[in-house]
Amino acid sequence: MTKLIGLSGSLRQASYNAALLRSASGLMPEGADLVVETIRGIPLYDGDVEAAEGIPERVAALKDAIAAADGLLLVTPEYNNSIPGVFKNAIDWLSRPAADIPRVFGGKPVAVIGASPGGFGTILSQNAWLPVLRTLGADLWSGGRLMVSRAQSVFSQDGSLADQRIEEQLRTYLQGFVAYADAMRKRSSAS
Repeated sequence: MTKLIGLSGSLRQASYNAALLRSASGLMPEGADLVVETIRGIPLYDGDVEAAEGIPERVAALKDAIAAADGLLLVTPEYNNSIPGVFKNAIDWLSRPAADIPRVFGGKPVAVIGASPGGFGTILSQNAWLPVLRTLGADLWSGGRLMVSRAQSVFSQDGSLADQRIEEQLRTYLQGFVAYADAMRKRSSAS
């Protein structure tokens, strides 16, 4: 069984990206599981806090979950044409201490999708993640892209995916990413 961890980069309860992540968990291919995690409860990164108190419990638990998973799905909003600060903050904490980066992110298959009320989806936010993921040594899956634009017309009031075309694109995207993560898992267990 291929196990993925999914993170939405928005804390808003009615977030389109949280809705997209929930939809993804229901569209996983057979033999794969997507565990929806949250960045809620992660404090603002402060090196003095890290030095005095260590890694917060919420961060340590999330690091362990990501390290144990076969892949990571980042579902990113786009704020001011880039990465939301709260999401980047979470990744910054997850990369601490630096000695843990290989355990948490090193060679980890990562995919990035997102939803936005604007007409361009989350193309700029997704592109802004590229140098961050490269720096962390993650294995960015680039076999597909999913940028949901005009998200207010794609989701119903209850947050469920209401657009069949987007649902099929998401299903196809997940199949590709799961196949990639599964292949990487098999390759690393064979070596």
